Amino acid sequence: MKLFTIEEANRLLPSVRGILLRLSAAHNVISAMRGDAKLAASGAEQGGGGMAGGTGYVRALTTLSRKSQELDHLGVQIKDYERGLIDFPTMRDGRVVLLCWQLGENEELTWWHDVDAGFAGRQPL
Repeated sequence: MKLFTIEEANRLLPSVRGILLRLSAAHNVISAMRGDAKLAASGAEQGGGGMAGGTGYVRALTTLSRKSQELDHLGVQIKDYERGLIDFPTMRDGRVVLLCWQLGENEELTWWHDVDAGFAGRQPL
């Protein structure tokens, strides 16, 4: 697991924001088409198949996968695709905690929480 300083995480935020925007958009496409995809899968099992907009659905799945891998490669943890919620592991008082940020928040990190506290346990930096 990569550990970030607050400064490192803040420097990475502009790049991460771009990745999250693409991730969130792909997630929205997938969510909107989920019902059609289930119907198409059911039809395919019975020898039919096909899905209106199937190419866009597959493209969104591919984008979601690639962008998730990009975040993983950077050491950033994605917590919620729809909200663009991410965590940066860091050390605080000799223990690993998470710097928390989501799309639409400040240009810099302002929150952290314990690993098992989650979003509800966020505290100001």
